[in-house]
Amino acid sequence: MGVGGCLALPWRCLVVLCLRLLFLVPAGVPVRSGDATFPKAMDNVTVRQGESATLRCSVDNRVTRVAWLNRSSILYAGNDKWCLDPRVVLLANTKTQYSIQIQDVDVYDEGPYTCSVQTDNHPKTSRVHLIVQVSPKITEISSDISINEGGNVSLTCIATGRPDPTITWRHISPKAVGFISEDEYLEITGITREQSGEYECSASNDVAAPVVQRVKVTVNYPPYISDAKSSGVPVGQKGILLCEASAVPSADFQWYKDDKRLAEGQKGLKVENKAFFSKLTFFNVSEQDYGNYTCVASNQLGNTNASMILYGE
Repeated sequence: MGVGGCLALPWRCLVVLCLRLLFLVPAGVPVRSGDATFPKAMDNVTVRQGESATLRCSVDNRVTRVAWLNRSSILYAGNDKWCLDPRVVLLANTKTQYSIQIQDVDVYDEGPYTCSVQTDNHPKTSRVHLIVQVSPKITEISSDISINEGGNVSLTCIATGRPDPTITWRHISPKAVGFISEDEYLEITGITREQSGEYECSASNDVAAPVVQRVKVTVNYPPYISDAKSSGVPVGQKGILLCEASAVPSADFQWYKDDKRLAEGQKGLKVENKAFFSKLTFFNVSEQDYGNYTCVASNQLGNTNASMILYGE
């Protein structure tokens, strides 16, 4: 589209027709583009979206008429504004420079701009290309996911920007080293419990600071009892049996003495269950308390158990 609200004409006819209208060039006189090195426009102009772009054209005292054009639109002819877009303003029209500014630039402003002058009865043109850069933005990212150990995970992170941003995935873990993927898609086959946690997607194109978003991956696995030790306690003393288990979701714990399940609140006993351990407390150990105890840890994926002995010292 280019700068909007301007007088539009077919591009092939624009330079010839507009310059003849503006500069009163007789029919049959050719319009020359880029003749020698005059007029001298800027090199390509690169700005970020939302900034202002200044387009300058160097002239001298041979110039009698000047104009700025954008694709099929006349922006300014001398001091006269032909463009209705309020973002386009005239900055300078002097004996040495003819410049305009486009404020709050957007991506549709990108493209060629032409400085046209009348000198020695011949119109001449010089072109500059406006490049608009856009900060990266993540437009789509996978939701948090919960999956059983051994399953396959596919994460997606889509981002926009100009130039196209580079996408990288990183596992937020003390054991992780560097990036694990440099692509919009992250595929994990046969995921393990060590691969659970947060995964960070970063989109970067050097226009602005990278943008990042995270996805939480929860890996479910059956309980695994990591610590269950026997304990020696004299009669009349306080005794504790501890059963530690890791599991996702957290394990439910049950205690048995021989084949009899111990109930919460049973006289002289206390069962304390937390996310990753269960503690069986004897407030005043008696001879009858000595024996074999079994801790059972279970969740919907399975169960496991461990035996330990409370004995006298």
